[in-house]
Amino acid sequence: MLKVLVAGATGYLGKFVVQEFKRQGYWVRALVRNPAKLAQVGTFLEPAVNNDIDEVFVGEVTKPETLPGLCDDIDIVFSSIGITRQRDKVSFMDVDYQGNKNILDIALASPVQKFIFVSVYQAHLFQSEIVKARELFVKELMSSGLDYTIIRPTGYFSDMSEFLKMASSGRFFVIGGGQNRMNPIHGMDLAKVCADAVRSKEQEIPVGGPDIYTQLEIAALAFSILGKPAKISRIPLWLAKLLVSAMHPLSKRYYALASFFFTGMQLDMVAPKTGTHTLKEYYRELLDRGL
Repeated sequence: MLKVLVAGATGYLGKFVVQEFKRQGYWVRALVRNPAKLAQVGTFLEPAVNNDIDEVFVGEVTKPETLPGLCDDIDIVFSSIGITRQRDKVSFMDVDYQGNKNILDIALASPVQKFIFVSVYQAHLFQSEIVKARELFVKELMSSGLDYTIIRPTGYFSDMSEFLKMASSGRFFVIGGGQNRMNPIHGMDLAKVCADAVRSKEQEIPVGGPDIYTQLEIAALAFSILGKPAKISRIPLWLAKLLVSAMHPLSKRYYALASFFFTGMQLDMVAPKTGTHTLKEYYRELLDRGL
């Protein structure tokens, strides 16, 4: 039985990945800062996974002194570590780059066979610090000599929750004409891609969900699910850019996140389709659970 380390096991994707590795018969070690979160259903409908884990390793990727033994007897390392929603006073370079590099350094000194890492689709088109940090780690991984696969999703359903929240407030804002397309993917479908990557010979896997939407179509879907009349406002690109820039002196982190999403909304983020979970079903489930 192969043994896998899941770093980021309490995050949106990480929980689904733990579940999928267990379903496929792997022995699972989870790296976490707060073990209690493993037993909680997440905000974006990610499952409780405490019963799917064989061993919990408590540590912080930004503190190497907490990580000795992390990869002992581990065959496969999976990491989706990042600070998209983390609120500690650490930078993207601290976590998305250095935190993952700390794991890689330990993996290289251990009997690890392969490292699977989740980055961003069309990363070369983003200027955000969050993408720069992740791609800097990708370069480290590629030059490490260790077998690897980089998973490049177009976007998570958890991010699409913000659109439903926006519509529930009564008005939906789109950037520009709202015609840019995307096919975001459910965490469960993406987790299968991540787990299947263990046996894949592909070094990079771009992936999206089964359905393609424009921003305007997502707006229409959200209002339809809510049973509300569609009220959509378009923000000109110049104004959106100005608003994002105005965040920089207030918070570098939120500026970086806003810059990331602003860029994503200007691109066609459409990758090869996979999975069966639809955004419509996800929105309905969110509402059914009162989220």
